[in-house]
Amino acid sequence: MASRRWFHPNISGLEAERLLMERGYDSSFLARPSSSNPGDFTLSVRRNGEVTHIKIQNTGDFYDLYGGEKFATLSELVQFYMENGGQLREKNGEIIELKYPLNCADPTTERWFHGHLSAKEAERLMLERGKNGSFLVRESQSKPGDFVLSVRTDDRVTHVIIRSQDNKYDVGGGDKFDSLSDLIEHYKRNPMVETSGSVVHLRQPFNATRINASGIESRVRQLHKENGCSNGWLWNGATGSNEGGAGRGKGKAGFWEEFESLQQLECRHLFSRKEGLRSENRAKNRYKNILPFDHTRVRLKDVDPNIPGSDYINANYIRNEEGDGQASGINTCGDGGSFNKCYIATQGCLLNTIQDFWHMVYQENTRVIVMTTKEMERGKNKCARYWPEEGEVTEYGGEWKVRALSRTSTADYTLREFLLHGNRPGLTESRRIYHYHFQAWPDHGVPSDPGCVLNFLHDVNARQESIAASLASSGQTASCIGPILVHCSAGIGRTGTFIVIDMILDQIKRHGLDCEIDIQRTIQRVRSQRSGMVQTEAQYKFVYLAVLHYIETVSQRMQAEQKSLHLGREYTNIRYKSETNTTTIGDIPVPTCTTTTLSTSTHFTLPTPINSLRPK
Repeated sequence: MASRRWFHPNISGLEAERLLMERGYDSSFLARPSSSNPGDFTLSVRRNGEVTHIKIQNTGDFYDLYGGEKFATLSELVQFYMENGGQLREKNGEIIELKYPLNCADPTTERWFHGHLSAKEAERLMLERGKNGSFLVRESQSKPGDFVLSVRTDDRVTHVIIRSQDNKYDVGGGDKFDSLSDLIEHYKRNPMVETSGSVVHLRQPFNATRINASGIESRVRQLHKENGCSNGWLWNGATGSNEGGAGRGKGKAGFWEEFESLQQLECRHLFSRKEGLRSENRAKNRYKNILPFDHTRVRLKDVDPNIPGSDYINANYIRNEEGDGQASGINTCGDGGSFNKCYIATQGCLLNTIQDFWHMVYQENTRVIVMTTKEMERGKNKCARYWPEEGEVTEYGGEWKVRALSRTSTADYTLREFLLHGNRPGLTESRRIYHYHFQAWPDHGVPSDPGCVLNFLHDVNARQESIAASLASSGQTASCIGPILVHCSAGIGRTGTFIVIDMILDQIKRHGLDCEIDIQRTIQRVRSQRSGMVQTEAQYKFVYLAVLHYIETVSQRMQAEQKSLHLGREYTNIRYKSETNTTTIGDIPVPTCTTTTLSTSTHFTLPTPINSLRPK
């Protein structure tokens, strides 16, 4: 299961009700120890503005709801009823839904705390990337509420149970401590000794990158501080640098440490790239060493098999697959839904690849193209113009005809609408294509304000969802719509940054603000599908800041809704706020980023769609 932090080890039924009513919404839930039957547990669920408490029996052999399905662990029981919505019912038959876990706050903000990490995963991580003396703390999977200290010693990993009782922590009969941090600091100074006589040294923390989404602000501040910035950090997006008063300068920790760890992992993903290296395909690559992995590359279909390399284009499918699995064997991709969202990441067109580009767009039924580079930057061509001017029709390679229907612009991007026709037999359907050309990304670094990127992504996703809905209303399935195609120049830096931000936001929309996110691991997963995605530390940091900006906006929105309910009033929309970054034309300040009204589709489901409310 993604997380077990819906378990609250030290709260009563009344406290559970207060938390669910203050922080939750209908179908929010948590689990806690039973106060009436020690050893048993209680599932508390918010429904129709009230809280229902359901007893969970722990017989010593299994967990169940005093009858019904039996489970080996509390996690498996909760996961089953989350995934099988109709299985949990009241006696009168009314369904009880478990949708939104209300997570317990981490017992510590220390980065060596890894939450729900399993013993097997802890061993794999530390044996691959740790050193002797590396340590981490994680939740106990067998004893909810307790923890485990995992330490690498002599090329193996030792696991030590940390008991949590009466808000005190100990390692089994030893000294008791008020916090996990105090316990760890004590055993760093006073090493433990195993029964075999081996000394367990806690030398360096093995830091986690996973965080609770709602706690991202404290993590960003901590990473900035470790980078050598003061608490009053600022972000200079144009240069990708940190500025923080007396704490100016970069340190070899924080964001740098996380990104450098990611760079070291890159060598572990040496998937083959043979097709891009073939002599007949070399001229189709914008950069000779930036090639698509073979196992995820887009293969052009209905091509002349007698022409070597006719199925080749420098592009990869990128799937939004949550979990630990690596992408492999992907050869198709077309899902308009967000649960298995798919993208195509590709390079900016060369003059000799424009025909193949439109072939791919038509073949994959892509309706939305995202371009994140200018045609020329610093005097260098970054992408050949692969579209006609408004009102014109251009034919590419005798096979594809593109008509430019319209062009509209905002401060940050240009939207073009095209009609794509195939000139070959059997390609009778014309497709309307929407081309979102983001132009607010500076030549170097990253945008100074995440708000403009969030607004842009919102508009892109709203278009994709609108097209999927239109297809569904015409009797087709939403999966008929193809993946969003994203490109910059090389198809890895800005392209990867946009895709990763969108993936993380989709995860939060599905699971709520209390879900766990892992930006480093998400990038690692994306890099296993196209090499080098998210190129720089500045881009890596920008992902964090964009997610932080999004969560702050959603939190404000939810707080406003709660306030409006308490006051008996409805409220107006909250927008993504842009920072006060302006350029000046003459004497007139011009904002560098726009604001766009959020739609309900931007967020996970709430009891009342907030943007349907209007002030009275």
